Amino acid sequence: MIQFLAHDVPMPDFNRQRAVAWLRAIAADYGFSVSDLTYMFCSDEHILSVNRQFLNHDYYTDVITFDYSTVSSLAGDVFISLDTVRSNAEQYGCDFTDELHRIIVHALLHLTGQNDKQPADRQEMTRKENAALAKLL
Repeated sequence: MIQFLAHDVPMPDFNRQRAVAWLRAIAADYGFSVSDLTYMFCSDEHILSVNRQFLNHDYYTDVITFDYSTVSSLAGDVFISLDTVRSNAEQYGCDFTDELHRIIVHALLHLTGQNDKQPADRQEMTRKENAALAKLL
């Protein structure tokens, strides 16, 4: 099951059924099924609280992913700050919904084992995000 919830922010306007089918297809591209994946849309303040409480990090971020996956099935809780998604969209000169989809798939890619800690890894992650986004269109 893939579900989208909102905490302390309005639910963003995007086609959730289409997103579910898309995420399942991207997971399959990497050899996974999806068992239980929850996306929680929230504010900057809430994601900062999650970051402090669970990761001992004292900074804002756009996404935090908690991975409960098994060898072949993806599962996790994903927190996405809509405030940061909005400011990223403005900074990069793109549509809010496009940036939201990028962050949604970014989290899924992390669950498949993709990393973005090093510059080369970040470039590869961006390439994989772009490939996934092209499949949404």
